[in-house]
Order: sequence, then C-alpha cells, then structure tokens
Amino acid sequence: MKPGSRTAPNVRISPHAHELLRQLAKKEDESMQAVLDKAIEHYRRETFLRDANADFATLKRTPRAWKKELKERELWEQTLADGLTKE
Repeated sequence: MKPGSRTAPNVRISPHAHELLRQLAKKEDESMQAVLDKAIEHYRRETFLRDANADFATLKRTPRAWKKELKERELWEQTLADGLTKE
C-alpha cells in the first residue's frame, strides 16, 4: 500500500484458505489481517533461511571459497577480543 493510501489492496484466496484463516483468527482472537500478516512474515523468514542455507551449502562445495569464508570468520572472531567489557 502506498504511503497515505486509505484502501488496502485486494488479494483473492481460495474459499478453503479463507475458512482456515477465519478459524485461525477466531482461535487466536485476532483479526484475519493480523493472522495473515504473521503468516506472510513467517513464510518470508523461512524462505530467507532456506536460501541462506542453500547458499552456504554451495559455498562449502567449493573448497577455495569455503577456505576464504573460514579465514574471514577468523578475522571477525578476533574483534571479540577488543578489550571492551559486556554491558
């Protein structure tokens, strides 16, 4: 939705999906919009993690690239010993 817009976009869903959404909203005592927003955010996060895992699997299959990754991690690990105390 564009900033300042007062109408929400419409998306068609199947009658079955609508019924499931209605049941979940009732069970959670939330609006269907809130349940749908949470479901979409959950799906977005799941997709992100799945893609990241696939990327790391590809990286591990390339010995030179994986070695470079591990070396970079070692450099980042050294930053933990910066002398600062935890708050």
